[in-house]
Amino acid sequence: MQPKKIRTPKSQIPNQKIFPVILPVPEEVTDFKPRERVKFLSRHARLALKISAQKSNMRLEELQQDENGAPLPCNGIYWSITHKTHYVGGLAAPTPIGIDIERIRDCSRGLFAKTAGDREWDLAPGEKTSLNTFFRYWTAKEALVKTSGIGLKDLLKCQVTGIIDDRHLKIRYSDQDWLIEHFYFDRHIASIVQNDYRVKWILADK
Repeated sequence: MQPKKIRTPKSQIPNQKIFPVILPVPEEVTDFKPRERVKFLSRHARLALKISAQKSNMRLEELQQDENGAPLPCNGIYWSITHKTHYVGGLAAPTPIGIDIERIRDCSRGLFAKTAGDREWDLAPGEKTSLNTFFRYWTAKEALVKTSGIGLKDLLKCQVTGIIDDRHLKIRYSDQDWLIEHFYFDRHIASIVQNDYRVKWILADK
């Protein structure tokens, strides 16, 4: 399957504001049976998406996905959701978009090589074994491949080309340059495709 055509927002809607929304998962959800927990997290992520769309004065109707589970645009609105054990996130935008959340935690060092190459790790001298850098790269790339609907098999095709500061980095993917923004909270990191958008993060209280 060939990657879908994805358009960078940079030359189309400069400086438009987008609202990534992050919602905490109620503690009692951990006691749900696995299938019920997944259903709840999916609904909760869609609530975050609804809030994001409302903040941008966008109207989302029935959400649909393709045969691979990738979100299909609704009324010209692109959307992305993510759900993890403790938090969910949603984001609506006028162009292809992606969001991902991960808890910063210990993980196998074997995943480092599967996530980025030596040149990419060399961009962060002294941090080649940093969990913070690993999850920056991982969430940034996952957010980006969501814009194409291809999924994790394209992860290594996303090449980190520059670390701007502790909240932004640049990635080359699908012959385009992309700007990624990070948001840190409660030992978690969220990443979105930013490009020329102005970003207003919304983190709901527990």
